[in-house]
Amino acid sequence: MMTTDLHRLKRLGWAVRAVFTLGIAASLAGNVLHAENNAISQAIAAWSPLALLLAVELISRVPLRRGAHAVARLAATAVIAGIAAWVSYWHLVGVAVRYGESGASPYLIPFSVDGLIVIASVSLVEIGGRIRRIQAPADPATPVAVPNAAPAVKPLPAPQPAAEPAPVPPGKKAPVKRVKPRPASADKVAKVAAKMPGAPVAAIAEKAGVSPSTARRHLAALAATDASPSAPAPAETPALAAA
Repeated sequence: MMTTDLHRLKRLGWAVRAVFTLGIAASLAGNVLHAENNAISQAIAAWSPLALLLAVELISRVPLRRGAHAVARLAATAVIAGIAAWVSYWHLVGVAVRYGESGASPYLIPFSVDGLIVIASVSLVEIGGRIRRIQAPADPATPVAVPNAAPAVKPLPAPQPAAEPAPVPPGKKAPVKRVKPRPASADKVAKVAAKMPGAPVAAIAEKAGVSPSTARRHLAALAATDASPSAPAPAETPALAAA
């Protein structure tokens, strides 16, 4: 549909441009005939219609924007059109009188020429604007809605690399965590408890050669460090209960 309208407007534009050129040619001929029979006078007389032709072509083909520049272009075109119409009118009046027109005819015929030029120039500007509106591409900044579009999935943040330990300066050794050795009495209590499962704390202390309080403390520490969640209850638990 838009392509058909575009072709139709372009054909109409060429037809209107032909009418405009015909009006300019008539005005140009009248100005040249009114001038004296020398090249300089004829060139001066022909300049006003040619200036109007060029001004209308520029304003109809170059896109017109809003603002001070657009106002200046329109004002300049209007001034050129006014000058050309005024000069052409009186030149055509003089030519019509010279070639036998009388009465009101010499003063009305120029209006038909200038009026045709004005109508054709306004039509050219209007057609040029409509062609540019059809050919104008869509604004890339305007978002286009896509029906049934899947929501955008935000990418997962990249895993952060594990912090590396600070490098040890050359010539220095990395600090070593010292483990406090278990006392010998604890080893004796552990060995006796392993050989005498279920024995009372007093018997284990006497066998290991330590006091009952020391044996009780080592058995509690042994139960807290060596027992696992899935392992059965330690043997010294009943011994503690018996004590």
